[in-house]
Amino acid sequence: METLPRETIVDVLENKLREEILTGSHPAGSYLPPERELADGYGVTRTTLKHAFGRLIQSGLLETRHGVGTRVRDFARLGGADLLPMLVRHSPGWLGEIFEVRRSIGALIAERAAMRATPEQRDELRTLLAAVGEAEGGNDVQLADIEVHRALARATGNRVYTLLTNTLFNAYVPMRAHLVGPFLDPQVAHGRLEPVVAAVGSGDAKAAREAADAYLADTERIMLDGLGIA
Repeated sequence: METLPRETIVDVLENKLREEILTGSHPAGSYLPPERELADGYGVTRTTLKHAFGRLIQSGLLETRHGVGTRVRDFARLGGADLLPMLVRHSPGWLGEIFEVRRSIGALIAERAAMRATPEQRDELRTLLAAVGEAEGGNDVQLADIEVHRALARATGNRVYTLLTNTLFNAYVPMRAHLVGPFLDPQVAHGRLEPVVAAVGSGDAKAAREAADAYLADTERIMLDGLGIA
């Protein structure tokens, strides 16, 4: 049996500071107290505090100004989509907004894929769709479904769509185990996604967009209902 990693004091402090930042205890734009004062207040060493700061700087929540201090970054104004996985872990309410973007971007991707996909990419989509129906267990069906969407993004010929697709999937990875509702039955999941792949395969951009919008709305409703999020 694999030994689970133990939470370190740096982990605990990082999580506490993150929570205080995201809940507004340390408002955006404010400077944190001096390191010695903060370390004493949390009962940790300054070295531990610096390690926690380093992680929060890397995640985009803090910034250090030499000779001035450590300031809470205005992540809502200046942050990027890379913050979304952390924000979802803190507040699942972010999922509703993520899914709104998922739906609009996903429908556009399907439309563009229908217009631009090569014969090889259309064949790949059919193969990946078949894997959805053949997968066993909600987790595997969900992963197979994700690969179809990655392939749709690649079929647009636009690498930015591929990166946006990855970003949106990464955003709800922290909650993925709780979003398995639409994927519990592999044949149902296959049937739900098949119209999208069929429309892309036939080059019908309008039908692809409409099918993708219906698919995304349906799966979004099931996932958010499962979480109890209106």
